[in-house]
Amino acid sequence: MSYTREQIQAAILAKGYLWFEDDSKGPNIVGVRNSTTGQVVTNAFDDTLTISYKENGEWKFNSWPATTDPGKKGVMEYHNAAGVARLVEGQYKGSHTIRLHQGKYEALGQAKNVKVYRDANKDLTYNEDKIQEGVFGINIHKAGADSTYVENWSEGCQVFKKSADFDAFMIICNKFKSKNGNSFTYTLIESSDIK
Repeated sequence: MSYTREQIQAAILAKGYLWFEDDSKGPNIVGVRNSTTGQVVTNAFDDTLTISYKENGEWKFNSWPATTDPGKKGVMEYHNAAGVARLVEGQYKGSHTIRLHQGKYEALGQAKNVKVYRDANKDLTYNEDKIQEGVFGINIHKAGADSTYVENWSEGCQVFKKSADFDAFMIICNKFKSKNGNSFTYTLIESSDIK
């Protein structure tokens, strides 16, 4: 899916969420979940991760293919007794910080509570009747060089399809690390929220 910064900003403001115009609060990191697939586990990188920020007073915008949903392997072989995690749509203020993902490389790691749906029935359809809140390692990280299937790259994490896209994203995030106290807000919306 392809979106403009204006579309993302309008959707965020329409929901009453914060939109950062100021360097010391930004950047605006927004995930867009593909609403057209419904509750079916597609195992595909069919969502979008975006970042909007000001540089020298001018808006900059990037958009990349990603997943905001767990993949088939994650749904079938989850590692939490309550079931596989899938992030609930919403705005999570100061939820992430730059740190190592699984001790391997710099990513945005979950630092504050988020809400996740828990799905334990392995029927390859996402259930949304059980919500847990807490710190579960819902990180924003990368899959492989250019991954085709989500599988267990995500068990609740927001995951870039291409490592090069993720690297570009982290370069931007690192520019803000000292300005925002290494505190990043993540917002997840549905593609149906975008007009």
